[in-house]
Amino acid sequence: MNMLASRGQLRASFIRWALFTVPLVVLLGFLAGQLGSANTAWFASLEKPAIFPEPKWFGIVWTVLYIMIGFAVAIVAAAWGARGRTAALWAFAVHFALNLSWSYVFFGAQQIAGGLVLLGLIVVTLLVVIALFWRIRRGAALLLLPYLAWVCFATLLNYQFLQLNPQAGDGNPDGAVERVRI
Repeated sequence: MNMLASRGQLRASFIRWALFTVPLVVLLGFLAGQLGSANTAWFASLEKPAIFPEPKWFGIVWTVLYIMIGFAVAIVAAAWGARGRTAALWAFAVHFALNLSWSYVFFGAQQIAGGLVLLGLIVVTLLVVIALFWRIRRGAALLLLPYLAWVCFATLLNYQFLQLNPQAGDGNPDGAVERVRI
């Protein structure tokens, strides 16, 4: 038999990576959420699209997605010697940095249009990451598909926020809100 590592060694490598990547991705997602929060007077004053889910779902969905993302990264990271592994992990790092910056851009800087542009970049880079992960471990790419679906939904949601609130995304993060209804 001509093997570099046994199945047990490969499994142990994946477990070690998962013990690192899953908590890291969840923690970074949580911290990014603290840089920009929906709990502001500005966001409360926005007209919400009809497809806007109950706020409780965002925390639940993102937690599940971040866990799945962490496992996908662990699968690829544990694929020692796989062609394209390093490029795939770097592409993921760039993509994830974009993902983590969205909360600040949309909620913190109050840039609805900027958030939409950023989401476009997030979708494109996620498609690249999925393609690169697919070449290494198909299971890792498949774990990212629900994330892709959610990001596409978020893009639609962000677009509808922009349509309903064209003047709200001027980047006035001081919290001053004036809304007059007649």
